[in-house]
Amino acid sequence: MGCNCEIAPADDIYRFFENHPASVNPLRDYLADGWRTLSELMLLLEQVDRPLLKVGHCLEFASGHGRFTRHLVKALGAQRVTVSDVVADAVAFSGATFGVQTHLSSSVPEALCLAQRYDLVFVLSLFSHLPAATWPRWLRCLYGLLAPGGVLVFSTHGAEAARRQRVSLDAQGFFFAAASESQAIAAQEYGTAFTSQSYVLARIGEQLGPGRLIHFAPQHFWQHQDAYVLMRP
Repeated sequence: MGCNCEIAPADDIYRFFENHPASVNPLRDYLADGWRTLSELMLLLEQVDRPLLKVGHCLEFASGHGRFTRHLVKALGAQRVTVSDVVADAVAFSGATFGVQTHLSSSVPEALCLAQRYDLVFVLSLFSHLPAATWPRWLRCLYGLLAPGGVLVFSTHGAEAARRQRVSLDAQGFFFAAASESQAIAAQEYGTAFTSQSYVLARIGEQLGPGRLIHFAPQHFWQHQDAYVLMRP
């Protein structure tokens, strides 16, 4: 794939593949999964006339240990990529291994302080893990990191994911369980969340105002997670 293939010892996502009964080659599957994410993101951005290769600077938020970062760096170059995560080891590994700019995140959205503004903020599979107390606050926080004309891309476990997992959403269209594959983050702040489209649209309206959503793609990432694209005027 022409990318740096070094894996961090503490990488939860690699451990997921390593322990999955269907994975006979965890390294290949891990790297291919990141490559697939790159292709899915590129297709999504083409649909809103924001080609990835023309992005000035990208923030990959909740970046983990670089499953996707290594492919993003190949596409954009390290100088156009910043990563941020709440796990200090993950941030340190990505900075040292891929040469990207790094920023240690916080479990409190309002405590996140980044001076730069970004043409693209990409948040894969964070909102699919947040409890109701922080879900809308992270939406407002991450949208606020966009430069004028920039886009925020994030994914959720939507209605189809809930149906597959036999999850019953509440009256607002939300469900949260305090459990995930992460060994580094407390389950109460990073569990497993499911949201209806109406729940997400309501939070966008409340936190950001009308006209921010420019594209919705159900089951776009991994044919499982819904994708939302918001734009800052």
